[in-house]
Amino acid sequence: MNEKELQAGVQKMQQMVTPWHQSLQDPQTFQEKTLERLVHIYGQSEFGQSHHASTVGNYQDFQQKFPIKTYQDYQPAIQQVMEGNTSVLLNEAPVGWAITRGTTKGKYKFIPMTPTDLKMRVAAGRAVVNYALTSKRFDIFSGVNLNLNFPSRIGTIKAGDREIDYGYSSGIYTKYVSTKTPVNSVPAQDEIDALGGGKTMRDWEARFDLAYQKCLNKNVTLVGGVAPTTIQFGRYLKRAHKKYPKDFWNVIVMTLGSVPGINTRLAASLNALYGDAAIREIYGATEGMFGQQLDKNRAWSPNYDLFFFEIKIGDKVKPLFAMKPGEIGSLVVSTPVLARYEIGDLILAFKAPYFRTIGRKDWLTPFKYIWYEFSTLNLGRL
Repeated sequence: MNEKELQAGVQKMQQMVTPWHQSLQDPQTFQEKTLERLVHIYGQSEFGQSHHASTVGNYQDFQQKFPIKTYQDYQPAIQQVMEGNTSVLLNEAPVGWAITRGTTKGKYKFIPMTPTDLKMRVAAGRAVVNYALTSKRFDIFSGVNLNLNFPSRIGTIKAGDREIDYGYSSGIYTKYVSTKTPVNSVPAQDEIDALGGGKTMRDWEARFDLAYQKCLNKNVTLVGGVAPTTIQFGRYLKRAHKKYPKDFWNVIVMTLGSVPGINTRLAASLNALYGDAAIREIYGATEGMFGQQLDKNRAWSPNYDLFFFEIKIGDKVKPLFAMKPGEIGSLVVSTPVLARYEIGDLILAFKAPYFRTIGRKDWLTPFKYIWYEFSTLNLGRL
């Protein structure tokens, strides 16, 4: 890469993270703009019209006219979209469906992805791009990303007269980010998809063997994806090939998500397997990519420029940016697809703009978090 190409690449990367950085400096202004954009989208669907989206002029109006909903509340409308009745909930026809790895009453959650929504999922690349810019480690992009993600396509849904792919959000993020950033993922997501969507140990060993064979002679500089799978792959290499990932590759940074405690409970295991790589946490879900680690502080910072965030503490609801350090609440997100969606995660606020996901919404979660912090000697430190 010559100097001209490097400068062009740096400029493109800065364009990707600058709106995020600006929104962290002035979250209220950016959240007002984000809300206005989302309400305009809602107003183009039957759901938004039934909630009088056209009369929403501020946050208070939004609170009054759009009640907080869970997946169960949205499920009837989602089912109608799956049957081809797009306008019931969406302003655009879905281009794909993301499913959860967990279950809701024994069933997958299906979340439709619109073209607008899919473009926002490129935020999954902000973590590595931001790290490269702040550390000047542009050599990350001279290597490849070890792709250990779930399949992005495991089947199709018949919506009216259309057949639409569905798959796991982590694979979808990787597939899309690889086309929109300098990240080169190996194996290619299509190669992972070709192995099918099975979840048995044999299925995962097939994916791990594919990753090992494809990356064996590559310069792996980045590992991105699901943290527990990343640990499982490292243990698989030791079991199957008698070596750790750090014996094959010099990983610079790992951008990981899907579970709480990546920077605290899992950091020691990750570094033991992969070497002295920087860890940058991503906070995303099937419903969207909501934030990523800004710097060395072990917490994530919201994408205020993309999504609208609220926090529910007891029976009170307020903007996420209005949380005080030490407060814990249930996150409510608004995306181009779902308005005021209670995602089911408990969020702990630190000093602005830092937050930490501590687990699922359950009365035991804060106590478990305190125990993890005590047992790992973190004790609430950023």
